[in-house]
Amino acid sequence: MATSEQTRKPLLYAASGVVAVVALSWVARYLSTTVPKATKGTWLEGIGASVEFPIYAILLGLLGNAVLSATGLRDRLAGGFRTEFFIKTGLVLLGASINLTVIVSAAGPAIIQSVVLISVVFGFSWWLGGKLGLDDKLRALLSAAVAICGVSAAIAAAGAVQAKREQLAYSASLVIVFALPSIFILPLAATALGLDPRVTGAWIGGNIDTTAAVTAAGTLAGEESLQIATIVKVTQNALLGVVAVALTAYFAFKVERKPAGVSAGRQLWDRFPKFVLGFLATSVLATVYLANVPSGKAAIGVVNDLRTWFLILAFVSIGLEFRAGALKQAGWRPVGVFAASTGVNVLVALGLAVLLF
Repeated sequence: MATSEQTRKPLLYAASGVVAVVALSWVARYLSTTVPKATKGTWLEGIGASVEFPIYAILLGLLGNAVLSATGLRDRLAGGFRTEFFIKTGLVLLGASINLTVIVSAAGPAIIQSVVLISVVFGFSWWLGGKLGLDDKLRALLSAAVAICGVSAAIAAAGAVQAKREQLAYSASLVIVFALPSIFILPLAATALGLDPRVTGAWIGGNIDTTAAVTAAGTLAGEESLQIATIVKVTQNALLGVVAVALTAYFAFKVERKPAGVSAGRQLWDRFPKFVLGFLATSVLATVYLANVPSGKAAIGVVNDLRTWFLILAFVSIGLEFRAGALKQAGWRPVGVFAASTGVNVLVALGLAVLLF
């Protein structure tokens, strides 16, 4: 009887943890869809439209963290905080939003811009983070986030380098904080500089890190700018898999090498985030599906909505599991690295946009 009771209690607590995650996720989803509508037509419209679900989810997770910690329940319910499963599933589903045909056929300059921009900005961020003594895993997340596509890139990098959840939450928060002012600053700066709409779109798509913020800024800049910005951003998103492979190899062979006798191939496969293969496979399937089913966008929309739900669940779980100790030790340095890298991104993206578009 005692054994049966001991078995039931952990399962009950884990189930309760899942219920807590789902409940908080529903609130985060409600806020992410309601706030943009409530602020439309007001001076807060730009902010309301661009504050994405990760911020609501993390904040609600942190609130739940505080309440559960105060009541002594957090550790008991932790079995239901399935962060890793939610993140991996969400990123696999993210692949459905990548139409490889569009990239190959319409984004020649965007591909060149994305490759050069990612290489320069990632390299600078990685170098500066090393100079300031950041933990290798944290600087990998920051570099991927600022150089590629914000939160999604940080998630992929976290899987590749096996980063701490606190580091992922911190990186995601920095992405949103820096993306918000860019929505208004870049279109105004483009107008002041007299940039061509295509150049403006390429600058926005190459510089702003979140898809929602790119859409908001592109809308302010005009229809042609929005189209180019979207192509550039999707192209950068498609390079997630390449960066994940590179980070996996670097950490496997340079940072966290296994004992002698383990083959290089085995080291790489053991560390490689398998969900990235799922991301690439989903991209291929979505591309083939859209090419053969004219009305396929509706189905892709359902997959994208499901992806959002899984990522909300993941970020709520991150907030619930968050422990501030490691980030307190990092201090101001991660913010400095992200800010400096954003500045480099602004300048390099502008130069490439003028040259290529």
